[in-house]
Order: sequence, then C-alpha cells, then structure tokens
Amino acid sequence: MRVQAWTFDEGYGRDTAFLDGLEQRGQVFVGEVPTNFHGWMKKPRVLRRGRSRRRGRHKHYPRLAARDRRCSEVQNLARYSPVFRKQKWQRYRIKDTQHGPEVWEVKWAKFWRKGVDGLPGRRHCLIVARNVLTNEVKYFVANRVPGERGISLRRLLRVAFGRWSVESCFRQAKEELGLYHYEVRGWRCLHRHFYVTQLTHLFCARMRQKFDEATTHDDPLEHLTTEQVRRAMNTWLETAQGRLTKAARFQRELAKQQYYQRRNAQAQRSHVKTRKAKLLSLGINADRIKTCIPQSPT
Repeated sequence: MRVQAWTFDEGYGRDTAFLDGLEQRGQVFVGEVPTNFHGWMKKPRVLRRGRSRRRGRHKHYPRLAARDRRCSEVQNLARYSPVFRKQKWQRYRIKDTQHGPEVWEVKWAKFWRKGVDGLPGRRHCLIVARNVLTNEVKYFVANRVPGERGISLRRLLRVAFGRWSVESCFRQAKEELGLYHYEVRGWRCLHRHFYVTQLTHLFCARMRQKFDEATTHDDPLEHLTTEQVRRAMNTWLETAQGRLTKAARFQRELAKQQYYQRRNAQAQRSHVKTRKAKLLSLGINADRIKTCIPQSPT
C-alpha cells in the first residue's frame, strides 16, 4: 500500500524500528514524536572502517566518530540549539474546529534521527509547534524537508495535524455506532463487528452528504450530523411495524432534531466568536496569517 504521506501519534513515533521500516519501503511520513526522541541537528560522521588493532577490544563498523556519538532529545534541541534559538516563530492557521480557528506557532530545522543501529539515516525535518492559546508544544519528524522535491512547510503541517479528522471518525463510530460495544472471544468475531460498524458509518456519512446537498440551508452550521442521521434511522426502524404512531413519532423526532440543530449552530457561533476574540487580544487576526487549510476552487 502506498499513500501520499503517513501520519501518526507519538505512540508510533517513539518506535524507531517502525520509522526504519517506513524508510526501507520508501514511504513518506510526518509523525508526532515524544519529547525524548533522539537525533542530531548536524549530520554526524560515520566511520565505515578503521585500523586493525592488535590489542584491546575489536571495534565494530560502521560506527560514529568519537566526537559525534552524543545525540540530544528534541525538547533540548528546540530549547538550546542555535538553529532554533535564532529563528522567529511563524504563525499558521492550522485548522478550523467547532470552537473556531486553531493557530500554532512553528519552527523547523534539518534533522538526522537516530536509527535502531544507533546511526543516522537520511536527512529529516524536525518541526516544533506551539499553540498560541494553550502553549501546548508538539514535535513532529518528517522524512521530507521543505524546499526539496516540491515539499513546502505548509504541506507538512497539513499532514501532521490532519490526524484529527481520523480521530473524529473513530469518536463518532464509538459514541454513535457502538464500535467498542463488543463481547467476543475470537478475532473473526471482532473483525466482523468492525466491518459492520464501518459499513454503518459509511451509510450514515452517505445519507448525511446526500441530504445536505438537497437542503437549502445557507448556513453550513445547520447541516446534518452523523448523530442526527443515526437517530432518524433508529426512529424509522422502531416505527416500521406500528403504522398508526409512525407519523407522530416522526414529527416529534423532526422537531427535536431541528431544535438541537439550531442550538448547536448557535453554540458554535458563540465558540468561534470567543476564540477569535482571544486571538485578537494577542494581536493575532486569524484571517490574515498563513493558513494550512486547503482553499476550495472558485
């Protein structure tokens, strides 16, 4: 399987063997790494062979030169390395959420990560991102460098922070469709449950998209959600046998969904307004800074 780029959390990013495996397969990745992830800002010198010694322990090659053996944690590199200390933070509008735009400050530099064998691999990119409101700091390592092969920092950030949409799908599947409601003892049963849940999720997503296109709502906040589609289907299934009460149940469910739709839209507008006000208090206009959000064609 080959994709445009892989992204993952620090649980996978801390696994050096996993990263080496992606490298060996020629896969592109931009993954989050823990604060104690090790590497070098300057490529260390690797000795391929050396003089034979008659006495003492035999040295194994390839090996790092004595002065280049020490590597550092990414949190220390971001704090003390001259490359990062001389940089200014670049502000990017990473994504738009239900609570408003998210703005992060970013620094990046060329980086050589430490492999399983303790040797440096190919040139990588270390990205340090800091949330302007919460001061949360994230570290990302990519095996592509901005400016090479048409790669831009904006593209790497889009991949690095693109994991939230996948996590949102898992959250919807768990909360609305029962992805984690299983009591089985075999992997075949587990896979069958996952397949049924994924098909149900796909059906709800298709229905939501179909009815959103058919509506005349000008406000995107009033579009359907996966929860509303799931509730509508449950109502239809529960009233499939009792025809006398079907119309009344449908009307009650429709009124309830319209109420929650208006309330959620109003709450989202309030959250977005509050978030933008907080950013403006810091002198940040989210509409006038660099953005990683793909622009829809006009």
